[in-house]
Amino acid sequence: MTVPLSILDLAPLVSGGDTRDALRRTLDLARHAERFGYHRYWVAEHHLTPGVASSQPALLLGQLATVTERIRLGSGAVLAGLQTPLAIVEQFGMLDALYPGRFDLGLGRWAQRRGAAYTEAPDESPGEPRTVDGLLIPRHFPLASVFSPQRLELMRHLLKQPGANAADLDTMLGDIETLLTGPYADEHGNEARAVPGEGADLQVWVLGSSGGESAQVAGERGLPFAANYHAFPAKVLEAATAYRATFRPSRTLAEPWLMVSADVVVAEDDATARRLAAPYGVWVRSIRAGGGAIPYPSPEEALAYPWTDADRDLVADRVDTQFVGTPAAVAERLATLQRVTGADELLVTTITHDHADRVRSFQLLAEHWPDHVS
Repeated sequence: MTVPLSILDLAPLVSGGDTRDALRRTLDLARHAERFGYHRYWVAEHHLTPGVASSQPALLLGQLATVTERIRLGSGAVLAGLQTPLAIVEQFGMLDALYPGRFDLGLGRWAQRRGAAYTEAPDESPGEPRTVDGLLIPRHFPLASVFSPQRLELMRHLLKQPGANAADLDTMLGDIETLLTGPYADEHGNEARAVPGEGADLQVWVLGSSGGESAQVAGERGLPFAANYHAFPAKVLEAATAYRATFRPSRTLAEPWLMVSADVVVAEDDATARRLAAPYGVWVRSIRAGGGAIPYPSPEEALAYPWTDADRDLVADRVDTQFVGTPAAVAERLATLQRVTGADELLVTTITHDHADRVRSFQLLAEHWPDHVS
């Protein structure tokens, strides 16, 4: 059986465009993704980012459901620390009530306290780049270096209620599971039911970027797990190993189910693919500089960017692990990623300045993928 391909979309703005344009492109891409045969279409959650329009996954997924019929739709990921379990279950329960059996509730840690059983932080040392059976594992980029303390404080001020303290990920997943199966009861015997939400036919996923708490909780709860190669490639093998090592069979899964993400740009020839991917480094630099992603530049704007050695070092891990080229070349690299990680499914993301180029990239990949992995 061919390893499924799915899509992660950030609803990116491009230079010269606006939010309406970005969201229209996302709706159009979802329609094409369904026609091309992709398995899932996930949207991210990013806040206070000038170049990304996907800030409210549940709202956007409701719109995507109106323009598609069969493709699974999901969040990659809802930031669990910014909402209560009840709010999350109600949002996705409403989606399922309107469009039954089509939604994935993907959850990721943000602004949450670490669970008592996961006090050891994963190794954040950069390490040295290496190649593992054909897959590049670059130096690690520490996320803590992206935002200044002042910007983090601003984000917390705007994203969290004063005094709110989110539960750890394992506790939140337990509450979500209880609300979905219902009823929820406290220690005094009081019951509460999520309406909509209780009985919703959702697939619950956990997303993570290392072998830390997210991977371990996903494994211990027997949930499917998505490991993040496209944004944190240095930690993908660590994440996959931790997930499998902690996996316990559950009502959801008898065996681990791992999805791995990758950033790709596909075109009919290498030169065209490289030109379309040229803005990627500039865009990643804007994220790593701490201000959030800028609207995606054009190839011409990228060509004029005044690169320094420090800039190149800042984005090297992302640029070096972006899969760029012809359909055959990119499919071969994705096959290597799948083989080395043992992924059961791949989640691909693509950004180009021109929408037609982005649609064409996904089309070419879908057409060539079945010939490479089975």
